[in-house]
Formats: sequence, structure tokens, C-alpha cells
Amino acid sequence: MTEIDNLTSVEESKTTQRNKQIAMGRKKFNMDPKKGIQFLIENDLLQSSPEDVAQFLYKGEGLNKTVIGDYLGERDEFNIKVLQAFVELHEFADLNLVQALR
Repeated sequence: MTEIDNLTSVEESKTTQRNKQIAMGRKKFNMDPKKGIQFLIENDLLQSSPEDVAQFLYKGEGLNKTVIGDYLGERDEFNIKVLQAFVELHEFADLNLVQALR
């Protein structure tokens, strides 16, 4: 095996491990949102800023929408900042009120 092949193999292994950790973080989030977010932050898969957490929730891949709503509805100061950042990610221009609320 050449050195380039070896480096490629190591990078693929890291990517696979990272994807597994992200999937585990999503599962944890769906069971307990605070623990899921904490897991992702502790494993350097997510930054601890409200904007980064909001972006993760906005993409929502594999996340339970009800759990996202529960998390955003918490009265914790950090959750309120995440909610504000989450709302800013949405585009409401050129929508009437009914469309925007959907």
C-alpha cells in the first residue's frame, strides 16, 4: 500500500467515525435534546454558539420536529438565543402572514 493510499484510508476512516458520531448525536437529541446537543459539542461535531446549534436544528436531518420545537420552547437563556438565531435562518420576505406561519 502506498503512502497516498494509506492517507486516503485514514481519512475515510475518520469520516466514517464522524458520521457515526453525528448519527449517535441525532439519536440522543431525539431522546433528550439537551444531552444530544451536549454530546455533539463535546465531540467537536458542533460549536457551542446559538447560531451553530440553530443551523443544526434548521437543517434538521434525522431530527424529530416535535423535539426541535420542545427544545426551542425551553425558557433557558441559551435556548432563547438559539430560537432567535433559528428564526433568523428563515426567509419570510414576499410571504403573507398565513404563508409565513406555515
